[in-house]
Amino acid sequence: MLTLTPILSDALPTPLYQQLFLYIRDAILSNDIKPGDKLPSLRSLARSLNLSLTTVQLAYEQLLVEGYVDSRPQSGYYVNQILADTRQEALSPLMPQRPEDLTGASDGTESKIPLYSDPACFDFGKWKKCTNKVLNEHWEHLLQEGDPRGEAPLRREIANYIYQSRGVRCRWEQVVIGAGTQQLVSLLCIILQRMGIDHVSFEEPGYIPVRGIFRDRGFQSTGVPVDKDGIKIERLPTNIRSSVYVSPSNQFPTGSIMPAARRYALLDWAGANSSVIIEDDYNSELRYSARPVPSLQGLDTREIVVYLGSFSSTLFPSIKISYMVLPTPMHHLFESVLGGYTQTCSKTEQLTLALFMESGMYQTHLKKLRKLYAQKIQAATSAIQRDARDLLTIRNNSSGLHMLLELSQLSPEQSTEEICKAAAGKGLTMAPVSHYLEVGGASLVIFYYTKIPISQMEEAVEALADILIQTREGGMQHGLHGDDPQEAEHTKIQKR
Repeated sequence: MLTLTPILSDALPTPLYQQLFLYIRDAILSNDIKPGDKLPSLRSLARSLNLSLTTVQLAYEQLLVEGYVDSRPQSGYYVNQILADTRQEALSPLMPQRPEDLTGASDGTESKIPLYSDPACFDFGKWKKCTNKVLNEHWEHLLQEGDPRGEAPLRREIANYIYQSRGVRCRWEQVVIGAGTQQLVSLLCIILQRMGIDHVSFEEPGYIPVRGIFRDRGFQSTGVPVDKDGIKIERLPTNIRSSVYVSPSNQFPTGSIMPAARRYALLDWAGANSSVIIEDDYNSELRYSARPVPSLQGLDTREIVVYLGSFSSTLFPSIKISYMVLPTPMHHLFESVLGGYTQTCSKTEQLTLALFMESGMYQTHLKKLRKLYAQKIQAATSAIQRDARDLLTIRNNSSGLHMLLELSQLSPEQSTEEICKAAAGKGLTMAPVSHYLEVGGASLVIFYYTKIPISQMEEAVEALADILIQTREGGMQHGLHGDDPQEAEHTKIQKR
């Protein structure tokens, strides 16, 4: 029987379950625990290590979510097959260096994605306090032009935050701030072209707006299907230098998580073809059934992953602050083209956000946000299972700002496009998955739940069920949209 003997300590800032998870993960990667090995049962391991059952269960659940183990009913947890030739490269000590210590000596048809911040979550009083401090104590800095890379205090805070929360390893100097993901992607296109790369592959389905940016910059693009484990690597181009745009920790819109084996395979593909992986980590902090999955960038030992993140969904959409972490060689190239660019992101907002993060207010806000959205998802899930189980099937409800729903027994008279327009007339925000696919997705819809109060979630699901029933009976053709045709329009929203 497999015996685990980790050295765990309450004195470390890392929670005990995370220490146990890292110990088992590294043992798997180093082949000390082999593919097919059965892990000790929850109770036996808790007893042998003098840990609570919850601590062991959380560690095992994280191994399961990240694809290191499988759970077999009535049997237990077994180790998955992980690519042997990349295991050792992913190893890391239990408490690796902070980003500052890694620096050495230095300190188509456009589909819009609705973004809505629940006012019950965000404390504008605290935000105002940080803003006032910037205006009162740092006003002299506001009289100077900003750093085109972004303000140093915010870049430092972001480097620390993404290291602690997402496992991203970088120097703070590698962080570049921009006014939204799309603006940063425009800069990235220039860097890639300087590297001789003019082809990009996208997940199918995936985030549509960035495709137009690459297209406008002269890139050739290819849609690559995704399955339950993410993008299909065997469909990526070979023998040419190219790039791929992926969201491995929370694929949009399916919510799928790329398991460890495929992550290593994707890194191998990029290394073998001298290509670049663009990791869009949007919404990956917003997981409700398990701890957020660490980034792909944290596994990269060859500096071939560009990491993208944003605050638009975790704070509020109008803040328009996003960031990009460039591998060292690409960062040097970025510095060489920097002279022609100025920073488009508000200096006041950058410094305010830096204070907001430094004070711990952002982390407190995230906890509150996750708790509220988890409650909303649970309310929506319960209402669907109770009132619409014959009409809707939930395909994903574990992360992000939406649920992925499949419309059951869709009739020839029904289309997801018309159903979503009718839902808009009832105050619901939905989008057909077909908007994010070249072909297919005819019965799938994205249901955005964030702006619906928990107390009204059952009523919202009942309204959606009524729409589905009425469209089957031809009601769509008899004024289902309401008297005001403008009500049937999709809610105008901001891009991240």
